[in-house]
Amino acid sequence: MTGIWGIVNVTPDSFSDGGRYLDVDSAVARGLKLRADGASVLDVGGESTRPGAERVSPETEQQRVLPVIEQLSAAGVPVSIDTLNASTAAAAVRAGARIVNDVSGGLADPDMRAAVAESGADYAIGHWRGFSSDMYAHADYRRVAREVAGELQERMGEAAASGIAPSRLILDPGIGFAKAGAQNWDVLRGLDEIVALGPRVLIGTSRKRFLAEALGGADVSEARRDLATAVTSALAARAGVWAVRVHDVASTRDALTIAHAWEG
Repeated sequence: MTGIWGIVNVTPDSFSDGGRYLDVDSAVARGLKLRADGASVLDVGGESTRPGAERVSPETEQQRVLPVIEQLSAAGVPVSIDTLNASTAAAAVRAGARIVNDVSGGLADPDMRAAVAESGADYAIGHWRGFSSDMYAHADYRRVAREVAGELQERMGEAAASGIAPSRLILDPGIGFAKAGAQNWDVLRGLDEIVALGPRVLIGTSRKRFLAEALGGADVSEARRDLATAVTSALAARAGVWAVRVHDVASTRDALTIAHAWEG
């Protein structure tokens, strides 16, 4: 069945749950709860990538995430590090992370691909066209799913040139990153073009603005966003994605279980 990545944001400013799990104990407890709910991987991040977010230093990022990764890994939980920084990726793998989740696909830090290659970790490559502060300025597409697939294919080639085997790659079309409103739906409708590239595919729609817009506006409750996330996750699973990345694991677990039962 499709895997579920549980989000553990060790940040004060993430768009949905910033500040809830900023200290180590609460972040570890949150991760263990998500694991108990059915998460196959916990994706730990120490820098918000929400629209307009300010960058933090790698040192601050590492102070936030490394103790959390160490404790979760010691508990036997598979961990991914959500980072744009090569130094944080390398430190996180030393602390026990098995996957580097780089939403920029190696574009934010020129040292990232070499660091991942040396680490031996799997590498989740996101589709990205710029930092959060101005990413919507780059949301210009003619055929968005095809262009996203083409740019991910370029990132795959760069990863291969850096010594990262295709078997270590995971592709993420970057829902919400340099994509506005209906463009996100166009990417989801065109998932077959991204799945056809070959590597495992990861989708992250969780609680994002385009879901709230489809439900009537930005003030849609968190619970309704989680339900919408579960529906999109089940539909993405039917389209062949390998895993989905969510804040609320339990609702998505139930949606995937029902979809799997339907398929028989």
